[in-house]
Amino acid sequence: MDASTSGTSSVQYHNIAEQPIATIVTSPVSTFQRQVRHCFGNATPGEFPLSANPSIVLHATCSFFRQPANFAPDNELSLAELAAFDMCRKRAIFKPMIQEQRQDLKGKCGGSWKLVLRFLLAGEACSRRGNSHAVAGPGHSVAVSSKGVAYSFGSNSSGQLGNGTTEEEWRPHPIRSLQGIRVIQAAVGAGRTMLISDTGRVYAFGKDSFGEAEYDVQGNKVVTTPQLVESLKDIFVVQAAIGNFFTAVLSREGRVYTFSWGNETKLGHQTEQADLEPRALLGALENVPVVQIAAGYCYLLALACQPSGMSVYSVGCGLGGKLGHGTRTDEKVPRLIEQFQTLNLQPAVVAAGAWHGAVVGKDGRVCTWGWGRYGCLGHGNEDCESAPKVVEALSNVKAVYVATGDYTTFVVSDDGTVYSFGCGESSSLGHNTAAAEAQGNRHSNVLFPEVVTSLKQLNERVVQISLTNSIYWNAHTFALTESGKLYAFGAGDNGQLGVELSANQTERAIPERVDIDLS
Repeated sequence: MDASTSGTSSVQYHNIAEQPIATIVTSPVSTFQRQVRHCFGNATPGEFPLSANPSIVLHATCSFFRQPANFAPDNELSLAELAAFDMCRKRAIFKPMIQEQRQDLKGKCGGSWKLVLRFLLAGEACSRRGNSHAVAGPGHSVAVSSKGVAYSFGSNSSGQLGNGTTEEEWRPHPIRSLQGIRVIQAAVGAGRTMLISDTGRVYAFGKDSFGEAEYDVQGNKVVTTPQLVESLKDIFVVQAAIGNFFTAVLSREGRVYTFSWGNETKLGHQTEQADLEPRALLGALENVPVVQIAAGYCYLLALACQPSGMSVYSVGCGLGGKLGHGTRTDEKVPRLIEQFQTLNLQPAVVAAGAWHGAVVGKDGRVCTWGWGRYGCLGHGNEDCESAPKVVEALSNVKAVYVATGDYTTFVVSDDGTVYSFGCGESSSLGHNTAAAEAQGNRHSNVLFPEVVTSLKQLNERVVQISLTNSIYWNAHTFALTESGKLYAFGAGDNGQLGVELSANQTERAIPERVDIDLS
C-alpha cells in the first residue's frame, strides 16, 4: 500500500546528502495523479479488498497448497479468527454442532473463535477424553482404550462391570454390549459406572440410583448391562463425575448438570435422593463455560474457561476447607476460588479428593488445599489449608497432571516422573520397596512429595494416574504410560487391580502390568 497516505514517509534514507529533488532527477517528469491499484473492480481509492476480506487470502493459500478450506469466505473475520474457526471444525465435539449451537458457544466463550478453540483444547487435555485412560474406582475399575473400547474388572455385586452378571472378575474384559460404540470417558463410583460415547450419549449400570450414599440407601434394582440414560438424551455430554450423594455431568457447551443432591442448600436446587432428572447448576456458572468437573465427598470443583483466563469454582460441603475460599462453610451455589488470582496462577488441571483439592497451573506449579490429614497436601504437616497453597517441595518440578484420592495425592511432571504423598495404607502410594518392608513401615504416611521410584524403574513415560477416591474402600492406583501400558498397585482384594494375586494376598506393593493394551 502507498506509504504516503499516512502523511509521512515510512522509509529512512541513510548516507544521502539532502539536496533539492530537481538536482536528483536529470530529466523532466510529467506531472501525474497518484493512483491506488486494487486486486479487482473499481473500489474506492484507499480500500484494499484483501485486508477487508482476509478469508480470501486464506482460501488462496489453501488452494496453493492444495488443501481444502472447509469454510465459506467471511468478510467479518480476521485471519487469526478464520484459522481458529477452521481448527475448531476439526475437533470431534465441535463437528456435529449446527450453526446456531456454534454461535451460542462462541458467545459463551467471549465472542471469539480463538477462545472457543482454547475451550475445546483445554477440555480435551485436562480430562483425557477421547484418549486412553483408566479409572480406579471403589472396588472395581474401568479402562478405556484410545479406540474407545471400555474394559471393566473387580467387584460386581451390583452389576457395575456391565457384563450381564454379578460375579466378581479380576481379568479385564471388554464390555461386549457396547461393541460398535466409541467410549470417550468413564466415571466410576461405589457400585455404579457411567460411560460417555463420542456422540454425547451416557450409559449407566450398577446401582440404579445416581444419588444415594455409598453405604446408605440402596437402589431399588440392579442393572447389569449398560443402559442409555434417557433423561440425558437431549444433552450432549462429554464428562461425568460421581461423588457421594450426587452425580454431575458436563455438556459439550460447558454447562454443568447434577443429579440427586437432595438438599437445596448444597447446589441451589431441590431434588429427591432417587431423582434421575438432571438439574442445571445455578449461580455464577450459568453463563461461564466449564471444561472439567471433579467430584469429592459432598462437593464439586469446576474448571472454567473465561476470556480473562482459566478459573476454578467450588460448591457444596466446606468441611476441612476443601472448597478453597479461606473458610470451612458450605456454599449453596458455585463460587469462584479467588486465591489463584492472588497467586498469579492459571489453573490447567483440577482434582477433587475425598477431603482435599488440587490444581496444576499452566506454569507447572501445584496447589493443594483442604483437610491435610496424613500429609496429603504435601506441605510437610497434617494441617488443614482452607485456601489453595503452593506445594513448595515441588518448586523445581514442572507438573502437568495431578490426581487425588482419600488423603492421597499424585503429581506427574512434564518428563513423566511421578510423585506421591499422603496416606500410605494399602500400598497405594507406590513407595513400598523391599527396604521399606524390612524396616516395617510398608504403610507409612508421606508428608512431602516423593518420587515413586517403582514407576521410575519402568523406563516408561507416565501420562496419567488414577487412584481410588472413596472413604469406604481400600485404595488402589493405576499408572498409564505414553505407549498405552497400564500398571496397577495397591489393594486388590476384589480383583480391582486387573492382575491375579497369590493366595492370601490382598494388595500389591510394586506396580504390575495389567494385561490390556490401551494404545
